[in-house]
Amino acid sequence: MGDKGTGQMPKDKPGYLGRFFKMLLFALCMISTVQVSAASDEDKKGFDAGKVIIDHIQDAYDWHIADYGDLHISIPLPVILVYEGQWHFFLSSKFHHGKDSYKGFRIASEGPKKGKIIRVLEDGKTPDPEASFILDLSITKNVFSIFISSVLLCILLISVARGYQHCGPRRAPRGLGAFLEPLILFVRDDIAGSAIPKDQVDRFLPYLLTLFSFIFFNNLLGLVPFFPGGANVTGSISVTLTLSLFTFMTLHLFANREYWKHIFNTPGVPFWLKLPIPLMPIIELVGVFVKPIVLTLRLFANITAGHMIILGFVSLIFVLGSAGTAMGLAISPLSVIFVIFMNFLELLVAFIQAYVFTFFSAIFFGMAVPEEHH
Repeated sequence: MGDKGTGQMPKDKPGYLGRFFKMLLFALCMISTVQVSAASDEDKKGFDAGKVIIDHIQDAYDWHIADYGDLHISIPLPVILVYEGQWHFFLSSKFHHGKDSYKGFRIASEGPKKGKIIRVLEDGKTPDPEASFILDLSITKNVFSIFISSVLLCILLISVARGYQHCGPRRAPRGLGAFLEPLILFVRDDIAGSAIPKDQVDRFLPYLLTLFSFIFFNNLLGLVPFFPGGANVTGSISVTLTLSLFTFMTLHLFANREYWKHIFNTPGVPFWLKLPIPLMPIIELVGVFVKPIVLTLRLFANITAGHMIILGFVSLIFVLGSAGTAMGLAISPLSVIFVIFMNFLELLVAFIQAYVFTFFSAIFFGMAVPEEHH
């Protein structure tokens, strides 16, 4: 209600959401030591587009911010290793962008373990052939980005939930709640409601909402070209595999007897396909394990491909520019246009991939709780 006599709405007090973002930014500035180091002669070689693209889509032990002339600006992240029963804690800045070793460890620059931490000999370069297994629990770029996105998601969704409590059931939500409500209803009605029996929707809806929000938010955050965006979280196969395993475990945790009956004694299938050789049960069991693999590869491949295409168009400017300044200037407008187009396309892909992953998960859940008469 407005103030009497003025007809004006009272000014809202500053929300805790804005204060949280300020505190988060301040905390990141305090806990993150910005590392600035001079580039060596090796960094002054010709532009390698392949290396630049791979370095940007791969995970890293530090968060690259920018290059300013001969300076590399990055945020070092905690390295946590367990080797031969001993714990090792230090910042990734000790590696000096992978050029040095520290405490007998080094980031491999080549070989099958490229980009991973390995054990080296006393010379600091040669891999130790007798090294035992290294348990790497480091907070890498993708892990740190997941922490940031998870905190932001919790803050956003909790604020929306509190907004619903204040509005009540008979008033439409305002602000952020009005923006997110169509997405929540879309997941409930068009994804969960269309694939899962109506009496089972509420059982799986919290997981599906969390899954959709996490993938969609990280897809969008990955398109932001500056900190805290730019991490290729959903383009990491370890992340997509973990999400698929969550779906796999949830599916079989809530599966009913009819689901297992369809696997080991499929209705409507000739008896000779079940015994003496259990052909149909074998096929069904293979399908059980193929489902999470399909989910993993689809999300990983599509997000990674989008990042590589965008980086490829940007790199094209520098590749042709190294051959001739005129060629670089000539291709720049066309590359910029394609990059802008691909970024808008990636906004659509970010939503579609979140939808596809969540929808297939909902389909699998619907198959896990079939009704008796089916």
